[in-house]
Order: sequence, then structure tokens, then C-alpha cells
Amino acid sequence: MSKIKKKIINCPVEKTLSIIGKKWAVLIIRDLLSGKKRFGQLLASLAGISPRTLSARLNELENNLVIKKKVFPQVPLKVEYRLTKKGRDLHFILDQMSKWGSVRK
Repeated sequence: MSKIKKKIINCPVEKTLSIIGKKWAVLIIRDLLSGKKRFGQLLASLAGISPRTLSARLNELENNLVIKKKVFPQVPLKVEYRLTKKGRDLHFILDQMSKWGSVRK
């Protein structure tokens, strides 16, 4: 069994991009800025994302403490996702990206 070494990142910008720079991550965060969402709601709002990719991104964001997953013990299973404080702190960055992206030449 091989052990995968985790790269140590010293640059804060590189560290941020390693968390939110993957495809769909910022759009998931954007959707959660308005409040908690269920998996199906996120899947419906992100046209073109596969359930497998959404699940992978949600797990990565949860592992990086950007989102919190709450599982309700019921049948059928109900799971909600919401931003943590760390995730909500990204609001300013996303707002600036939105402003920058809407500037016309």
C-alpha cells in the first residue's frame, strides 16, 4: 500500500485556490450563500454537473471545513448542506468576482 504525501502549501493564495479552484466548487458555494440546500436542489441549480462530481466536490468542501453536512435519520435519507463560518467568509471574494466579471470593456 502506497502512502500519498500531502503537499504543504505556504502561499495563502495557492491554499485558497487548492480548496475553491476546482470546477464547480465556487458555484456550489455561491448557491449555499443563500442558505442550506439539499443535494437535489444543488444538482438542479448547477446545469451540467453530474451527481458523482457534485458528491465529490461536496465531500472536498466538507473536508476543508467550508461546508457542513447534516444527515437526518429518516427514510428516505435527508441530507442538507450549509456553509460554515469559513465558507461564509468567502462571500466577499465571490462578490468581488461577480463585480469584476460584470465590468464591460
